[in-house]
Amino acid sequence: MSNMLSDIELRNKFEILSNKLKAGLFEDVIVETKTLLKKRKHQVFFNILCIAYQNLGRFLESIEVMDEALRANPKNPHFLNNMGVSHYRLNNFDKAEYFFKRGLEIEPNYLNIINNLGNLKRDLNFTKEAIEQYKKCLMIKKDLVHVLFNLSLSYESLGDFENAEKNLKKIQTYQPMFTEADRVYSKIIKYSNDHVHYHQMKKKLENKEISDLQSSHLYFGLGKYFEDIKDYKNSYHNYFEGNKIIKKISKYDFEKDKEVFKKIKSFPYEKLKTIKKTDDRKVIFIVGMPRSGTSLVEQILSSHKNVFGGGELIFLDKVIKEKFLESKNNENKNYDKLLLASQKEYFEKISYMDKEKKFFTDKAPLNFKYAGFIKHIFPNAKIINCKRDPIDVSWSIFKNYFSGSLYFSNDLKDIANFYNSYEDMISFWKQKFPNYIYDLDYKNLVNATKKEVIDLLNHCELDWDDNCLNHHKNTRSIKTASSTQVRKPIYKSALTSSKIYENYLNDLIKNIKY
Repeated sequence: MSNMLSDIELRNKFEILSNKLKAGLFEDVIVETKTLLKKRKHQVFFNILCIAYQNLGRFLESIEVMDEALRANPKNPHFLNNMGVSHYRLNNFDKAEYFFKRGLEIEPNYLNIINNLGNLKRDLNFTKEAIEQYKKCLMIKKDLVHVLFNLSLSYESLGDFENAEKNLKKIQTYQPMFTEADRVYSKIIKYSNDHVHYHQMKKKLENKEISDLQSSHLYFGLGKYFEDIKDYKNSYHNYFEGNKIIKKISKYDFEKDKEVFKKIKSFPYEKLKTIKKTDDRKVIFIVGMPRSGTSLVEQILSSHKNVFGGGELIFLDKVIKEKFLESKNNENKNYDKLLLASQKEYFEKISYMDKEKKFFTDKAPLNFKYAGFIKHIFPNAKIINCKRDPIDVSWSIFKNYFSGSLYFSNDLKDIANFYNSYEDMISFWKQKFPNYIYDLDYKNLVNATKKEVIDLLNHCELDWDDNCLNHHKNTRSIKTASSTQVRKPIYKSALTSSKIYENYLNDLIKNIKY
């Protein structure tokens, strides 16, 4: 029995491992916890091991750990929550929901599970159901700022800016240094000179304890304040400072993206045989640079009675990377099997969101990289490439905060390089697959809306539907930086929106080749 851990030793080990988790030493935690589990299979060690795997993105291993833990203790709500989180992160949405609900049967007031279930519903665009879950959390504990923030984002995505504003103000009361709330608040209000929120943000920036990330949110908020009051010099300065911080944190290097573009172009597409057309759903991929009008185009299309708007989805990116770009030994692959498996996996994922409508839109802009794969995996698919003036689109990217996804967006030179690669990639696809990609110019859409919408619907093989001209009345959830704009009728002020900042955009203008 000398190998067994006593309760005192267990408590000491738990404290050491918890500190290592907090310090981000996940590999150390995994090695040590596995050793400890051989001595004593205590539930806290299973929990810690699972969390360490999750933090490293090793979700399949975290599921294995929880499988063993749940065999010994099937009613442990922490284990059920962990299991739900791992499946959620692997986009196994039905399994994630199953484990979250099992956890709530045992512990109905488990706040983490209720919030996680809300997040799952929000990701699948069941935003009203998400709101119900967040409200449940807040009935149990009213000052949960992360839940209030999730609730605010849900209201914002539905165009309910009044409720979004109300909940963001609560966060500012409960936890003033949760500055992400200030940034989102700045997006949904129109500032007047000397606005009270301007002074609040300035005061927070003077706080000696403030972190870089907290500051960055405030700089973006101040950029919007100065833009609204037409002080463009200070507006640019604040947007610049906010972006500079994120660039420092992310350490983004364009060379890595350059390598990805190169890899995609050198893929042996001649080895791919297009899957036979079926009566399966038709997916419309709306691509382009971020801020090029993709949200507006999706809002127009999803106003059609036969179209479901899926939003900005990560499914295709994940499938292409796993099955084609990041896997080894391309020579001996059975590409026919891979194409069918890719199609099956994608259709399974989107069926969580909608099973009914014949047409489904996916508006992840950066899917422009994968046109060659889309052509072979989805023979019924259409690709709509949204084009917008390069300086306008680049400036719009720079002044919008993208949480943890578009790291090229924080530096004007990086944006220019990425834009050039986008144009180069589209040219590559057009040469390889003529007449496959449909270009939709933002300027034409704004100036001749009806004609462009008719042409777009014809290209997508959709009948005319008057609702497409009333897209701003569409109540679907929009979770992108455009959530406020696409709730309005089409407006022309976005054309040449970068003109007023031209003096500050030399880095951009001289590096864009198109």
